[in-house]
Amino acid sequence: MNLKFIYQNIFILCLTILIAVTFSCKGQSHSNKKTQSIHAKFDDPKLNYKTGVRSILEDSKGNIWFGSYNEGACLLQNGKLQYFTTQNGLSDNQVRNIYEDKNGTIWFECGVWLSVYAGKKMTAYTERNFDSTKKLKLSNDDLWFKSDASMGNSTLEKKSGVYQYDGKKLYYHTFTIKDKSGKEIPWAKSTDFVRSKNGVVWFGAYSELIGLDGKKIITYNNESVGLNGTTENLHIRSLMEDSKGNLWIGNNCGGGRSGIGVIKYDGKSFIHFTKQHLLRKEDTKGSSLDKVFSIGEDNIGNIWFGTNESGVWCYDGKILKNYTQEDGLDSGITWIIYKSKSGELWFGGGPNGVYRFTGKSFERIY
Repeated sequence: MNLKFIYQNIFILCLTILIAVTFSCKGQSHSNKKTQSIHAKFDDPKLNYKTGVRSILEDSKGNIWFGSYNEGACLLQNGKLQYFTTQNGLSDNQVRNIYEDKNGTIWFECGVWLSVYAGKKMTAYTERNFDSTKKLKLSNDDLWFKSDASMGNSTLEKKSGVYQYDGKKLYYHTFTIKDKSGKEIPWAKSTDFVRSKNGVVWFGAYSELIGLDGKKIITYNNESVGLNGTTENLHIRSLMEDSKGNLWIGNNCGGGRSGIGVIKYDGKSFIHFTKQHLLRKEDTKGSSLDKVFSIGEDNIGNIWFGTNESGVWCYDGKILKNYTQEDGLDSGITWIIYKSKSGELWFGGGPNGVYRFTGKSFERIY
């Protein structure tokens, strides 16, 4: 046999094995050259938050914003950290979500009210439009926020709803949800929103999954999702649509201390993902997928889940793998899984900083 032909076959075999190892949860590495240069120029900054990181945004100018659980917001710019609290114009020291609008203004969804940063200073955003005649129109540039109060609704909002910012004004939309008998059901505040590929905007309203398509309101409750409503209840804390169009729903509590974990919606039916994979506390010796606060997808399609007290989980489509403190993830709760512009996943939580996955373990980067 031709010796050259043999060497070519050996080379192809080795290359195939290398690719297979690289594209797995265990072997995946996000530490590309672009990412390494980004972190290097920041001179290893460390956030001094004690209550943890709840939200992250890498804006269009290359700045990185962090929102804390109860200590305000932080701007990482040119290697320096600048902190903002209620003393610097922030409406509340809990920053649940951070967004950037099409004009470059940074929005902070706080525990109470909204705040904005337009390049010079932080200010609370007080303008509101409660005009009920405003027709609901969706666009790809809209931003969505929960109602203003920490609990319930303000005297101006009156009913449960969400805010929509269309690039010019902030409008409040109220939604009425009714049970089978036609009785109105008061629904809780929304968590984060997801704009799906088919144009629907999804909200997690704790006990309800709400979708808007510009014409009608789509609602799902315990019964329609397939939960019994007693030992299993929706308690939505995170939403994420993956590259295949599946909607992943993360729940914290909902059915005693255990919680119901993750539900997957493929556009046709709901799958109780956590129950399907039998990853409950009684099955996994203390480490579970019952209390999920954050969900993300990496560049090769792995789905990641951030939990309360059970580290993070990686699902490659077949196998679930758990990473905890033994793997360098020093965090009691993972509030956010954020994909940077370089494609790297950042895991933020409490009580300590922001981490990234090296392919084998986790290291703190902020």
